[in-house]
Amino acid sequence: MKRIIFCLVTVLCFWLTSCGDVDQLVYYDPGSISEGETDRSGENENIEESETSGEKYLPESVGTEKGLEDSQESEDSQESENIISAEPEVEESEIVAITISAVGDVSLGNYLKQGYDYSFDETYEKVQDPAYFFANVRDIFEADDLTIVNLEGPLTDLEEVRIEKEFEIKGKPEYIKILTEGDVEAATLANNHILDFTEQGREDTVALLKEEGILYAYDRNLAVYEVKGIKIGIVAVSALAESDYTVNFIRSEIDELKEQGMDIIIVCCHWGEEYHYTPNEYQVNLGRACIDQGADLVLGCHPHILESIEEYNGKYIAYSMGNFCFGANRNPKDKDSMIFQPTFIFADGVKQEKTLLKIIPCSISSAANRNNYQPTPASGEEAVRIIDKINEISQDYGVKFDHDGNLVPDEEENILFLYGKMRKDNLLYKCAPDIA
Repeated sequence: MKRIIFCLVTVLCFWLTSCGDVDQLVYYDPGSISEGETDRSGENENIEESETSGEKYLPESVGTEKGLEDSQESEDSQESENIISAEPEVEESEIVAITISAVGDVSLGNYLKQGYDYSFDETYEKVQDPAYFFANVRDIFEADDLTIVNLEGPLTDLEEVRIEKEFEIKGKPEYIKILTEGDVEAATLANNHILDFTEQGREDTVALLKEEGILYAYDRNLAVYEVKGIKIGIVAVSALAESDYTVNFIRSEIDELKEQGMDIIIVCCHWGEEYHYTPNEYQVNLGRACIDQGADLVLGCHPHILESIEEYNGKYIAYSMGNFCFGANRNPKDKDSMIFQPTFIFADGVKQEKTLLKIIPCSISSAANRNNYQPTPASGEEAVRIIDKINEISQDYGVKFDHDGNLVPDEEENILFLYGKMRKDNLLYKCAPDIA
């Protein structure tokens, strides 16, 4: 019986002694680490190593005065060594986080045959304030590093249409201030409405964008934006018809951006079928081809509703971000929208493999019964409903979001995080642990 008790006590003591190994797991406190801080987890490793590796020993002459002195000197020496190893020289890494806010179709104005009552034009005339339209999302756009919209339709005074069709969209030149007041840095123009009022209508729009300092991208006009020392390149293409030319064109433009030394390459595709919640085969093939050719992010527009989000080879494809501030429909049945927010992490100028992702569920209107052209973040049950909807249509594409809009990491990522194995190879947890 005594032997059994002795064994149990021995095992218990061993277990209590080894519990200190739990301290080797690395957790990052969202409140304690901010952008620009460096990885200090290596200090804890050195502290633990110094505490456990130096065995306490007795000098040979234990019972003598000299033996006691030698023992004291030995302990003093070890304490000194521990103090030194507890504060090693650590090379500081420069950590940069780049957050991009991307939204879908923005048409600032009416379509030609649209009635005036409750229209975008009437709303602008009433409020007489360009800041009204993005007022509910401006704080989000101000906080990011780059905001991209798909500007669907020219801003021009021209009346001549290129060809007659069901919807010819345009807005007044003064509407350009809506983008400026909304803190938008870039607009893509590669869509099926930018030429509704001839090429001159597009040129008028480009001139307005230049005046406001807003970047634009379409066809061979690449946009380059630099922030925090990071260069971002944008390709925008209209890809409504399946074509090998489009694939080759995108490849050549990505290669061009690579040669210019871009750190992040974004491809914006106007594609797909209207009012379909999942991408067609061509969208999937083209989106993945963009990633294979070197794109870091693919953003889709045109279907006017939200479509699936995919993770492909560690990068993300938003097949359709839906409408956002959309003047060409006074009361669309589906008003669900989102702000698509990837965050890229750089350590010492090197882009890390993992990109953080967050979605902010929105409605295109702050009014439920009509479109008042004021996109607004959803809250409460509405936010949960939109996120659940995105999860449902994305379930076959490798992504899932929690009800705060944060990407849910897969099981492998959870294990890596638990054991702290990503702390040096991937520093994304330091910059946005609430997302990670």
